[in-house]
Amino acid sequence: MLTGENKAKIDKIWDAFWTGGISDSLRVIEQMSYLLFIKRLDDLHTAKEKKANRLGKPIEEPIFGPKQDHLRWSRFREFEAGEMFRVVSQEVFPFIKNLHGNEESAYARHMKDAIFMIPTPSLLERVVEQISQVPMEDRDTKGDLYEYMLSKLTTAGRNGQFRTPRHIIKMMVELMQPRPDDIICDPACGTAGFLVAAGEYLREHHGDLFHNEKLKKHFNEKLFNGFDFDSTMLRIASMNMMLHGVENPAIEARDSLSSAADIADAYTLILANPPFKGSLDEDTVAKDLLRTVKTKKTELLFIALMLRLLKPGGRCAVIVPDGVLFGSSKAHLDLRKILVDGHKLEAMISMPSGVFRPYAGVSTGILIFTKTNSGGTDHVWFYDMQADGFSLDDKRNPVEQNDIPDVVESWLRLRSATGLLSTAGQVEGGTLSGVEAGRTAKSFLVSVQEIRDNKYDLSINRYKKVEHEEVAYEPPQVIIARLEALEREIAGELAELALRLRSGND
Repeated sequence: MLTGENKAKIDKIWDAFWTGGISDSLRVIEQMSYLLFIKRLDDLHTAKEKKANRLGKPIEEPIFGPKQDHLRWSRFREFEAGEMFRVVSQEVFPFIKNLHGNEESAYARHMKDAIFMIPTPSLLERVVEQISQVPMEDRDTKGDLYEYMLSKLTTAGRNGQFRTPRHIIKMMVELMQPRPDDIICDPACGTAGFLVAAGEYLREHHGDLFHNEKLKKHFNEKLFNGFDFDSTMLRIASMNMMLHGVENPAIEARDSLSSAADIADAYTLILANPPFKGSLDEDTVAKDLLRTVKTKKTELLFIALMLRLLKPGGRCAVIVPDGVLFGSSKAHLDLRKILVDGHKLEAMISMPSGVFRPYAGVSTGILIFTKTNSGGTDHVWFYDMQADGFSLDDKRNPVEQNDIPDVVESWLRLRSATGLLSTAGQVEGGTLSGVEAGRTAKSFLVSVQEIRDNKYDLSINRYKKVEHEEVAYEPPQVIIARLEALEREIAGELAELALRLRSGND
C-alpha cells in the first residue's frame, strides 16, 4: 500500500509539473509514465547485470548496449541539468520510442507520435530527483504508485468514461479467476487497469506458467488485448502493461463500436467498464451490432459487442449503469432477453452509487455471463453490495465496512456448489441449499422463470425482500394517559414559574 509519505512525494512531483508549465492532468500522467518507464528499464538492466555477475556469464538480452550506458537512469541523473535535458530529450526518449525495433509492434505504433514535453532542464532535473526518492522496488508499490497517479486524472468522466477504482477491478478479476490459457480482452481499456490486474492475478495464482515456454510466450504476446481510440491512453496502457512485465501486449487503436465488430469469436474472457456516454449516431455504429440490438445507446451496444467478441464458452464481467438492468425500451428488453434466454446469465452484483465518486454518483451493477448461443440460464445470483471499504462521498476515505471479501467468497462458494446453479432441484425459495440465505440477505438466487415473469428486470430491488423489524407499541389508552400526565406536570410548572415572577415583582 502506498504510504502517506509516498503520496506526498507524488503530490510534490505533480506540483512540480504544474508550476513548470504542464497543467493538463493527462499530459502530466503521460510525461511521468515516460520517466517511470525509463527508470524501470534501468532497474531491469541492473537486475540482469547482477544475475550475470553471480553466474559469471554475459548479460542475457541486455536492454542497453555497451555504448548506451549514459542512457540509463542511474547515470544521467548525475548529470548537470543542461546535459541531462539534452541526453534525455535527444537520446533517451528516441531510444524508448524505438525500444522494440519492430515498427509493427503495438508499442512502436503507439509511441510513434509520442512527444517529450518537459520544457526546461530545471523541471526535468527536479522531477528526476523526486522520482528517484520514491521507492519502487516491488511490483505492488509500482502498481499503487501508478494507481495514485491515475486517481488524479481530472479528465475522468469525459465522454462517459470513469476511472474504475482499483479495488473494484481486483474484485472482478478474482470473481472471474483468469487462467493461463485465456485470451483476455477489454474493448474500452483506457489505461489497461483490468489487463494489469488480470496479469497480477496470474502471477500470484499461476506463477508456474513462466516455466512453460509456450504459456510464457502466450502471456507476453496474446493473452492481453485492449482497444481504445485515445492515442495518449494507448501509450499509457502499453507502458503500464510493460511496467508490469508484459513484453508485447496487444493494445490496439480501435473505436470499438464502429471497427471492432469485424472481430468475432476471438476471446475467452472479457473484463470491462465501457463508457456510458448516451447516444451515438447510427451511421457510426457497426451494422452487425445493430442487428443484435437496435439502439444508439453505448451501454447496450457494448454488451452486444462483447457477445460478438467472445468465443462460445467465453466469460464476461462488465460494469453497467442501472438503466441497463431495468430500462423499459424495446432495446433494453431485447438485450436482457438475449442475455437470459440466448446465453447464460449467471450473476448481477449491485454496487453502491458512491463507487465512482468524486467523478459521478451513477448507480451501477456488474453483470457476469457466459456466451453459449444456446441459453442455459437456470438461476441468477444477485448480491446487494452496500459497502466497498471506502466512504461513499467525494472524499472516499477508507472505512471498516466492506462487502467485497464476502462478494468474492460467496461467489466462489456458489461456483463450487453442485452443478453451479444448474441443479434446479436444489433450489428452493430463491436459495441454494447450504450455500446462500433467503431474499432478505445480501445475496440470493432468482429463477429464470421469475425473471421472465418480471419482463427480464434485473434490478435487485425487484427481487429482494425488505425485512421490517416488528415494533411493539403500548395500547392507545396508556399513551394518552401518559400525555395527559405530562401536560398536567407542564401546566403545574408554568403556574409555579408565574407565581415566582409575580412575587419577584412585588
